[in-house]
Amino acid sequence: MKTQTTLTLDDAQRIIEAGIAASTRIGSPSNIAVADAGGNLIAHARMVGAQLGSIEHSVDKSHTAAFFRSATGDLAEDSQPGGQFWGMALSGGGRVLVFAGGVPLIVDGEVVGAVGISGGSQEQDSTIAQCAAAVAEHR
Repeated sequence: MKTQTTLTLDDAQRIIEAGIAASTRIGSPSNIAVADAGGNLIAHARMVGAQLGSIEHSVDKSHTAAFFRSATGDLAEDSQPGGQFWGMALSGGGRVLVFAGGVPLIVDGEVVGAVGISGGSQEQDSTIAQCAAAVAEHR
């Protein structure tokens, strides 16, 4: 039987803190969500000034990145008409988002969860997500 690493609430809070620091640094107030390996929400934070409509987007980006074991931005091209994952965004009860800002959290080569960022441009969200995800790699 294989033992799987899991994220704790403390882990999620450290990841969120890293996301807040990166968001502050680049001036993009964000919603930051951390999900476990099954795409279930562990923790969420909405920074002052972050868009209210982006709360669900951050949660769904974390869900998508964990569920598909891929950065959400990397799924976008293949989910377009004619792509191998065409229609993907219509799956998962509307929770699958295929634009940048969701990143899997990898520990010892294994996806243990994901972080989702929403509130800025795709580039900003992606940058913040990468900074937050780096915390999981160094736990």
